[in-house]
Amino acid sequence: MASISYKDAGVDIDAGDALVERIKPLAKATMRPEVLTGIGGFGAVVEIAKKYKEPVLISGTDGVGTKLKLAFHLDKHDTVGIDLVAMSVNDILVQGAEPLFFLDYFATGKLELEKAEAVIRGIAEGCKQAGCALIGGETAEMPSMYPDGEYDLAGFAVGVAEKSKLIDGASIQPGDVLLGLASSGCHSNGYSLVRKLVEVSGADLNADFHGRKFGDVLMAPTRIYVKPLLSLMEKLPVKGMAHITGGGLTGNIPRVLPESCAVELKRSAWNWGPLFDWLQTTAQIDNVEMYKTFNCGIGMVVIVAAEHADVAIAHLQTTGETVYRLGRVAARGTQGDQVIIQ
Repeated sequence: MASISYKDAGVDIDAGDALVERIKPLAKATMRPEVLTGIGGFGAVVEIAKKYKEPVLISGTDGVGTKLKLAFHLDKHDTVGIDLVAMSVNDILVQGAEPLFFLDYFATGKLELEKAEAVIRGIAEGCKQAGCALIGGETAEMPSMYPDGEYDLAGFAVGVAEKSKLIDGASIQPGDVLLGLASSGCHSNGYSLVRKLVEVSGADLNADFHGRKFGDVLMAPTRIYVKPLLSLMEKLPVKGMAHITGGGLTGNIPRVLPESCAVELKRSAWNWGPLFDWLQTTAQIDNVEMYKTFNCGIGMVVIVAAEHADVAIAHLQTTGETVYRLGRVAARGTQGDQVIIQ
């Protein structure tokens, strides 16, 4: 019987080893003092931050979705790693968690070293922005599993919070104020529709779109809100936060509201920008559909007491965030909608 090697199966062990060596300095640059072991072992060891009296671990996992298809089409792979980190760290942030570490899963049919390194370099950049350590992951080469040149991404983050300071929305009450932090674009949601709209409209992804290539606008990485909001939580009480992902404004804000509360938002309070104008016009959908499909220019919603709103806005602006005063919390009518946008 003829022997069959890994090379015969289409698996490039040398490329995998080379990738590990390239990853090590990227991961090292994201390390935190709680990390006790580095890349290369069977598992990573992380000490729970000593500054917490009653530490609670909070975890989240996600992917990048069909935004990857756009990355393949444009052959642009340096920012989807940021998206990957953002989707998980922003999710655990809303419960008051400080992200500690992140692990990724990169799977492809044939490992292309330069492409894989670009993706992981983006993951490391996302971890830097979030202040968390990239402590490991899995790179899987599976011939015939994926089309040539394509890959899939997934990852998860683990964070820590003081048990007494967990944010669950329970203290939200009528009169509280909703602040909206501007998004950088569609982030990582709605791309099945986005790609369809590009296809049917014949839009040129290399054409100028308000001073940038249209493809670059669509590929803008998800904004990571960790550092600004952790600093805000140290300054004043935050009652609730909602990461605006799939389901849009109307689908995500209710996840942090008590059943007895609704929110009233003013559409005139924020500018959702030319990208969302293009999406709405091209798709020919009304505002209601936009609010539940896209983030519409708001990547994170923060709920604070009315007396803290001005201080919160000023503080977030000093961290570089664009902040809108979206509206207020109101008493909810019997079985009424929890998000009213006028």
